[in-house]
Amino acid sequence: MAEEAKKKKGPSPGVLALRKVVDDVYEEARQAKKRGEPVGWSSSKFPCELAAAFDLHVVYPENQAAGIAANRNGEMLCTAAEDIGYDNDICGYARISLAYAAGYRVGRKFDPETGEFIIDPASGKPLKDENGNVVIDEETGKPKKDPKTQTPYEELVNINDIEALPDGEEKERRLNALKPIRQNLMPAPDFVLCCNNICNCMTKWYENIARMHNIPLIMIDIPYNNDVDVDDSKVAYVRAQFDAAIKQLEKISGRKFDQKKFDEACHNANRTAKAWLKVCDYLQYKPSPMSGFDLFNHMADVVTARAKVETAEAFELLAQDLEQNIKDGTSTLPFEEKKRVMFEGIPCWPKLPALFKPLKENGINVTAVVYAPAFGFVFDGLDEMAKAYYKAPNSVCIEQGVAWREGICRDNKVDGVLVHYNRSCKPWSGYMAEMQRRFTDDLGIPCAGFDGDQADPRNFNAAQYETRVQGLMEAMTAKD
Repeated sequence: MAEEAKKKKGPSPGVLALRKVVDDVYEEARQAKKRGEPVGWSSSKFPCELAAAFDLHVVYPENQAAGIAANRNGEMLCTAAEDIGYDNDICGYARISLAYAAGYRVGRKFDPETGEFIIDPASGKPLKDENGNVVIDEETGKPKKDPKTQTPYEELVNINDIEALPDGEEKERRLNALKPIRQNLMPAPDFVLCCNNICNCMTKWYENIARMHNIPLIMIDIPYNNDVDVDDSKVAYVRAQFDAAIKQLEKISGRKFDQKKFDEACHNANRTAKAWLKVCDYLQYKPSPMSGFDLFNHMADVVTARAKVETAEAFELLAQDLEQNIKDGTSTLPFEEKKRVMFEGIPCWPKLPALFKPLKENGINVTAVVYAPAFGFVFDGLDEMAKAYYKAPNSVCIEQGVAWREGICRDNKVDGVLVHYNRSCKPWSGYMAEMQRRFTDDLGIPCAGFDGDQADPRNFNAAQYETRVQGLMEAMTAKD
């Protein structure tokens, strides 16, 4: 067995730089909105290079929905969307985003008499005395809660109602009560950018946002590709849409297309993609210098800021950090790596601790994912850019999808596959049973699947997941 890697202490310089990138994207968009400049909402795989050519500020509802879900507020906004008529069978990201577009926010309850937020008595950690012993409440016989760790109650509010109030103390107080996470403070859109290479749900999702706000929608249609290659007719079809999108963006921005800025954005996007793919490749080392869950955490940057030079620099710095980890024998993985798996699909963001716990208990590291490197677009010129945007997991044929995944499994030396049958992402999960069969036949490794959801915690069962992970561990161990 390989010598146990030492746990790397604290966030590295690369991680800190990446955190700043995403914070800056949101803050710059908020400041642009205050200045009266148009701010767009974009799907994650719309060609961001086009908007960058006009210096337009763009934010990303998918990234926002994942962040809201990870902060345990996904269910509140999903329910709000259902209450205004959206079916609970559609994507959790879409429901969160549509509720947010309709004005719903998560706020902290406030007591006007005391001037304080109302604290949830069930929250917080047990209070301990100077000797480290838990303090027991004599009346209830239960541990007392440390007031420093207790959190305010959260409730659903509507920003439209708040903004309709007259300026004054009450309005200011209610604005300040909004939960202060960046995803809860994303500015309203003045235009939307949609590319349906992710799924067809995107089309209706963004059409509804455009209708709610009576704003322009720019659509790039990427048809499903039944072939491995992208032929010239498909390239011409998408190129024509790029040209149409440029004309629409000229109207929205009031500026002419700037070829120099576009070329710079493409250069930055390629540099970002190459650095991101290099970071992903560090999972090939055995043992790995990082936890595979780190890639999920860093995806916000490659989604929200691919065309920024700061993003490329931050990922290059992260690659240096990982190189140093290898030299030092350290890792961001907080346990000994005993087995390696591919995690297939999008994580259950509201349940990340529950996902990680049984993996840690069994010494299983995620060393292969297809979701993360799928954002590593590398291209030269508009024709290659059109081809690159065809390469999304849900817009390629099953043969291409299997080849991608099996290649990553071989390169990253996995012992098994853990498949997330994601209720929110039916195009992805729909053909996963066939892929799972092929993984077993072609690679000779065990697979296990579990039911879940990328944003709605009501669709995840921790007990089922733990049982499946344990079963996968037993099957992998039996092959030793």
